[in-house]
Amino acid sequence: MALLRRAVRSGPGLSTSSSIIPPAIVISCRALTTKLFVGGLSFYTTDKGLQEAFSQYGQVVEAQVVSDRVSDRSKGFGFVTLASLDEAHKAVEEMNGKALNGRVIFVDYAKPKSDYGGGMPIARGPPNLKNDS
Repeated sequence: MALLRRAVRSGPGLSTSSSIIPPAIVISCRALTTKLFVGGLSFYTTDKGLQEAFSQYGQVVEAQVVSDRVSDRSKGFGFVTLASLDEAHKAVEEMNGKALNGRVIFVDYAKPKSDYGGGMPIARGPPNLKNDS
């Protein structure tokens, strides 16, 4: 991490703000990152707006509003990754039930993805016809 700080400080015109450090580097350098689920978002909430709302509670590694692939419209929920467990706990306590862009949002710890067997169905061919004779 010290090497990363030195590289950031020595870069021309660069500051030590967290916005210039790629999220993958921050995740690998930190012992623990915490991802939060944010539901009830307004359709007008953007990734940047979500990041700004949660940045007052700690270092936001990533903020993402989930959108529909076809219409490119927000699905009304998103995820925020904070740099530490303490920051995430504070954000859950403070932001859960608060208004953001005119909508009351719900904040909770994100659950890991589970495999629902999605993807391409297995093609098995036409059904077998039984002949009784």
